[in-house]
Amino acid sequence: MDAYLPNTKYLDYDHPMVAGYAAEAATGAHNDRERAVKLYYAVRDDIRYEPYGIDLSPTGMTASSCLEKRRGFCVAKSVLLAAAGRAVGIPTRLGFADVRNHLATERLLGAMGTDLFAYHGYMEFHLNGAWVKATPAFNLALCEKFGVLPLEFDGHTDSLFHPHDRAGKPHMEYVRDHGTFADLPLDLLTLEYLKLYPGLFETAIEGDFAAEAEAEHRVES
Repeated sequence: MDAYLPNTKYLDYDHPMVAGYAAEAATGAHNDRERAVKLYYAVRDDIRYEPYGIDLSPTGMTASSCLEKRRGFCVAKSVLLAAAGRAVGIPTRLGFADVRNHLATERLLGAMGTDLFAYHGYMEFHLNGAWVKATPAFNLALCEKFGVLPLEFDGHTDSLFHPHDRAGKPHMEYVRDHGTFADLPLDLLTLEYLKLYPGLFETAIEGDFAAEAEAEHRVES
């Protein structure tokens, strides 16, 4: 487990803000599983999911940067949750998978040019002798706007995207797993993102994903 506990350039839990956030979020927990669950819900809902205005610089992809902004996309939120886990002594690692997202907004899909989200980020806690997946990307308020079930986490079973929304329509499909990493492979991600989604990353497109989701849902209703 030595590789999954250190402070790193990106999982910078030695930053006072990250250390303090993790300690406060885990208050009242009696064991690692309870601490992991508390941290999961804190990051899931305190940090707004935002796929626009992503900063792929080394500084912009740190846990402390995500916490300071209080927003981030799936990878940034997973980095923060992994750092918070290590801050309270739980081994953590990052995972990446390609997912087909059936519920992105029209503007986001237009900027990306596809509904295939490559290198979607999640993370894993090592709890009770096993690795358990956690996906903190979509905050509760965003799930309510989209009409999708929020992902829960109990520290025992993997927390992965639901294949369908509340109405039974397709939601997320896992296409390819890229494995797990002890630290953020930023060079790899940057190479892939800029190659696959130049309309989203090279122009640093800004937006409010939650507002788009709410507006589209209102029109559909």
